[in-house]
Amino acid sequence: MGPSEGGGGIGQPDPWGMKRIENLITTLTGVLSARVVVTPLGEVSEVHVLTRSGIQPKQIVRNIESALMAQLGFKIDHRKISVAQTADVRPIEALQEEAINERVKHRVVVFRSLEVRPAERPQRVMVRVKLAFGEKEAEAEEIGTDTLRNRVEAAARAATTCLDDLLPDNSLALEGATLIDAFDRKFVLVAVHGLGGREAQMLTGTCEVREAPERSAVLAVLDATNRWVDARR
Repeated sequence: MGPSEGGGGIGQPDPWGMKRIENLITTLTGVLSARVVVTPLGEVSEVHVLTRSGIQPKQIVRNIESALMAQLGFKIDHRKISVAQTADVRPIEALQEEAINERVKHRVVVFRSLEVRPAERPQRVMVRVKLAFGEKEAEAEEIGTDTLRNRVEAAARAATTCLDDLLPDNSLALEGATLIDAFDRKFVLVAVHGLGGREAQMLTGTCEVREAPERSAVLAVLDATNRWVDARR
C-alpha cells in the first residue's frame, strides 16, 4: 500500500496526517482499530473501523463524527465510515484501550447528552445539555420560543453555560448562534466570548446540520472552544 492509499501504518509515510485521525478514533469506547483511506489528493475516501459487539454501529458512527469535530475540527461524511464488529478482544488490547480512554477523558470536553422537549409554557421548548470534562460533569437548561432559530440559540447557550461551569478559572459567554446556508448545505455558526485572566477572545465555530440542528449547535460551540479550552486546562 502506498502513502496515498491509507493512513500512516507502521513503517509507512503519512503525508496527509491521517494517523492522528486513526489514533483519535481508536480512543473511542468500543473501538478496537481504525484505518483511514485517502485519495492521491489527500481527501478521505473511506474509514474502516473494527469495534466490539454490543454497541450499535450507528452510535459508533455518531461518536466518530462528534469526536473528530470536537477535537480536530474535522468534518466527515458518515457514509464514508464502515463499521465491523467482533467479540474477540485480547486482554492486552482491552487494557490498552482502557488506559488510552482514561487519558483522553482528562483532556477532552465530552458531549454527554441533549434533550429538547416542550416547556410548561405554550409555544416554548426546554433544551437541556450535559457535557463532561475529566471527572466533572455540568448540565444546563435553556427555555426558548419554539422556533428553529431560538432552539438553536438555546442549545448553544446551554452548551456555553456548561463549559463555563466546567472551567471555573475562565469565563465563556455566548455572543450568538445562527443558521447559515453555504455550499448547498446548512450550518450552525456560533460566536463565543472567552475570557482567561486578562485575555479576551472572540471564538467562532461551525457544524453542518445533518440531524437535529440543536445537536449541531452544541458541536459548533465545542468546535469554537476546543483549542481555547485545551490551552487553559
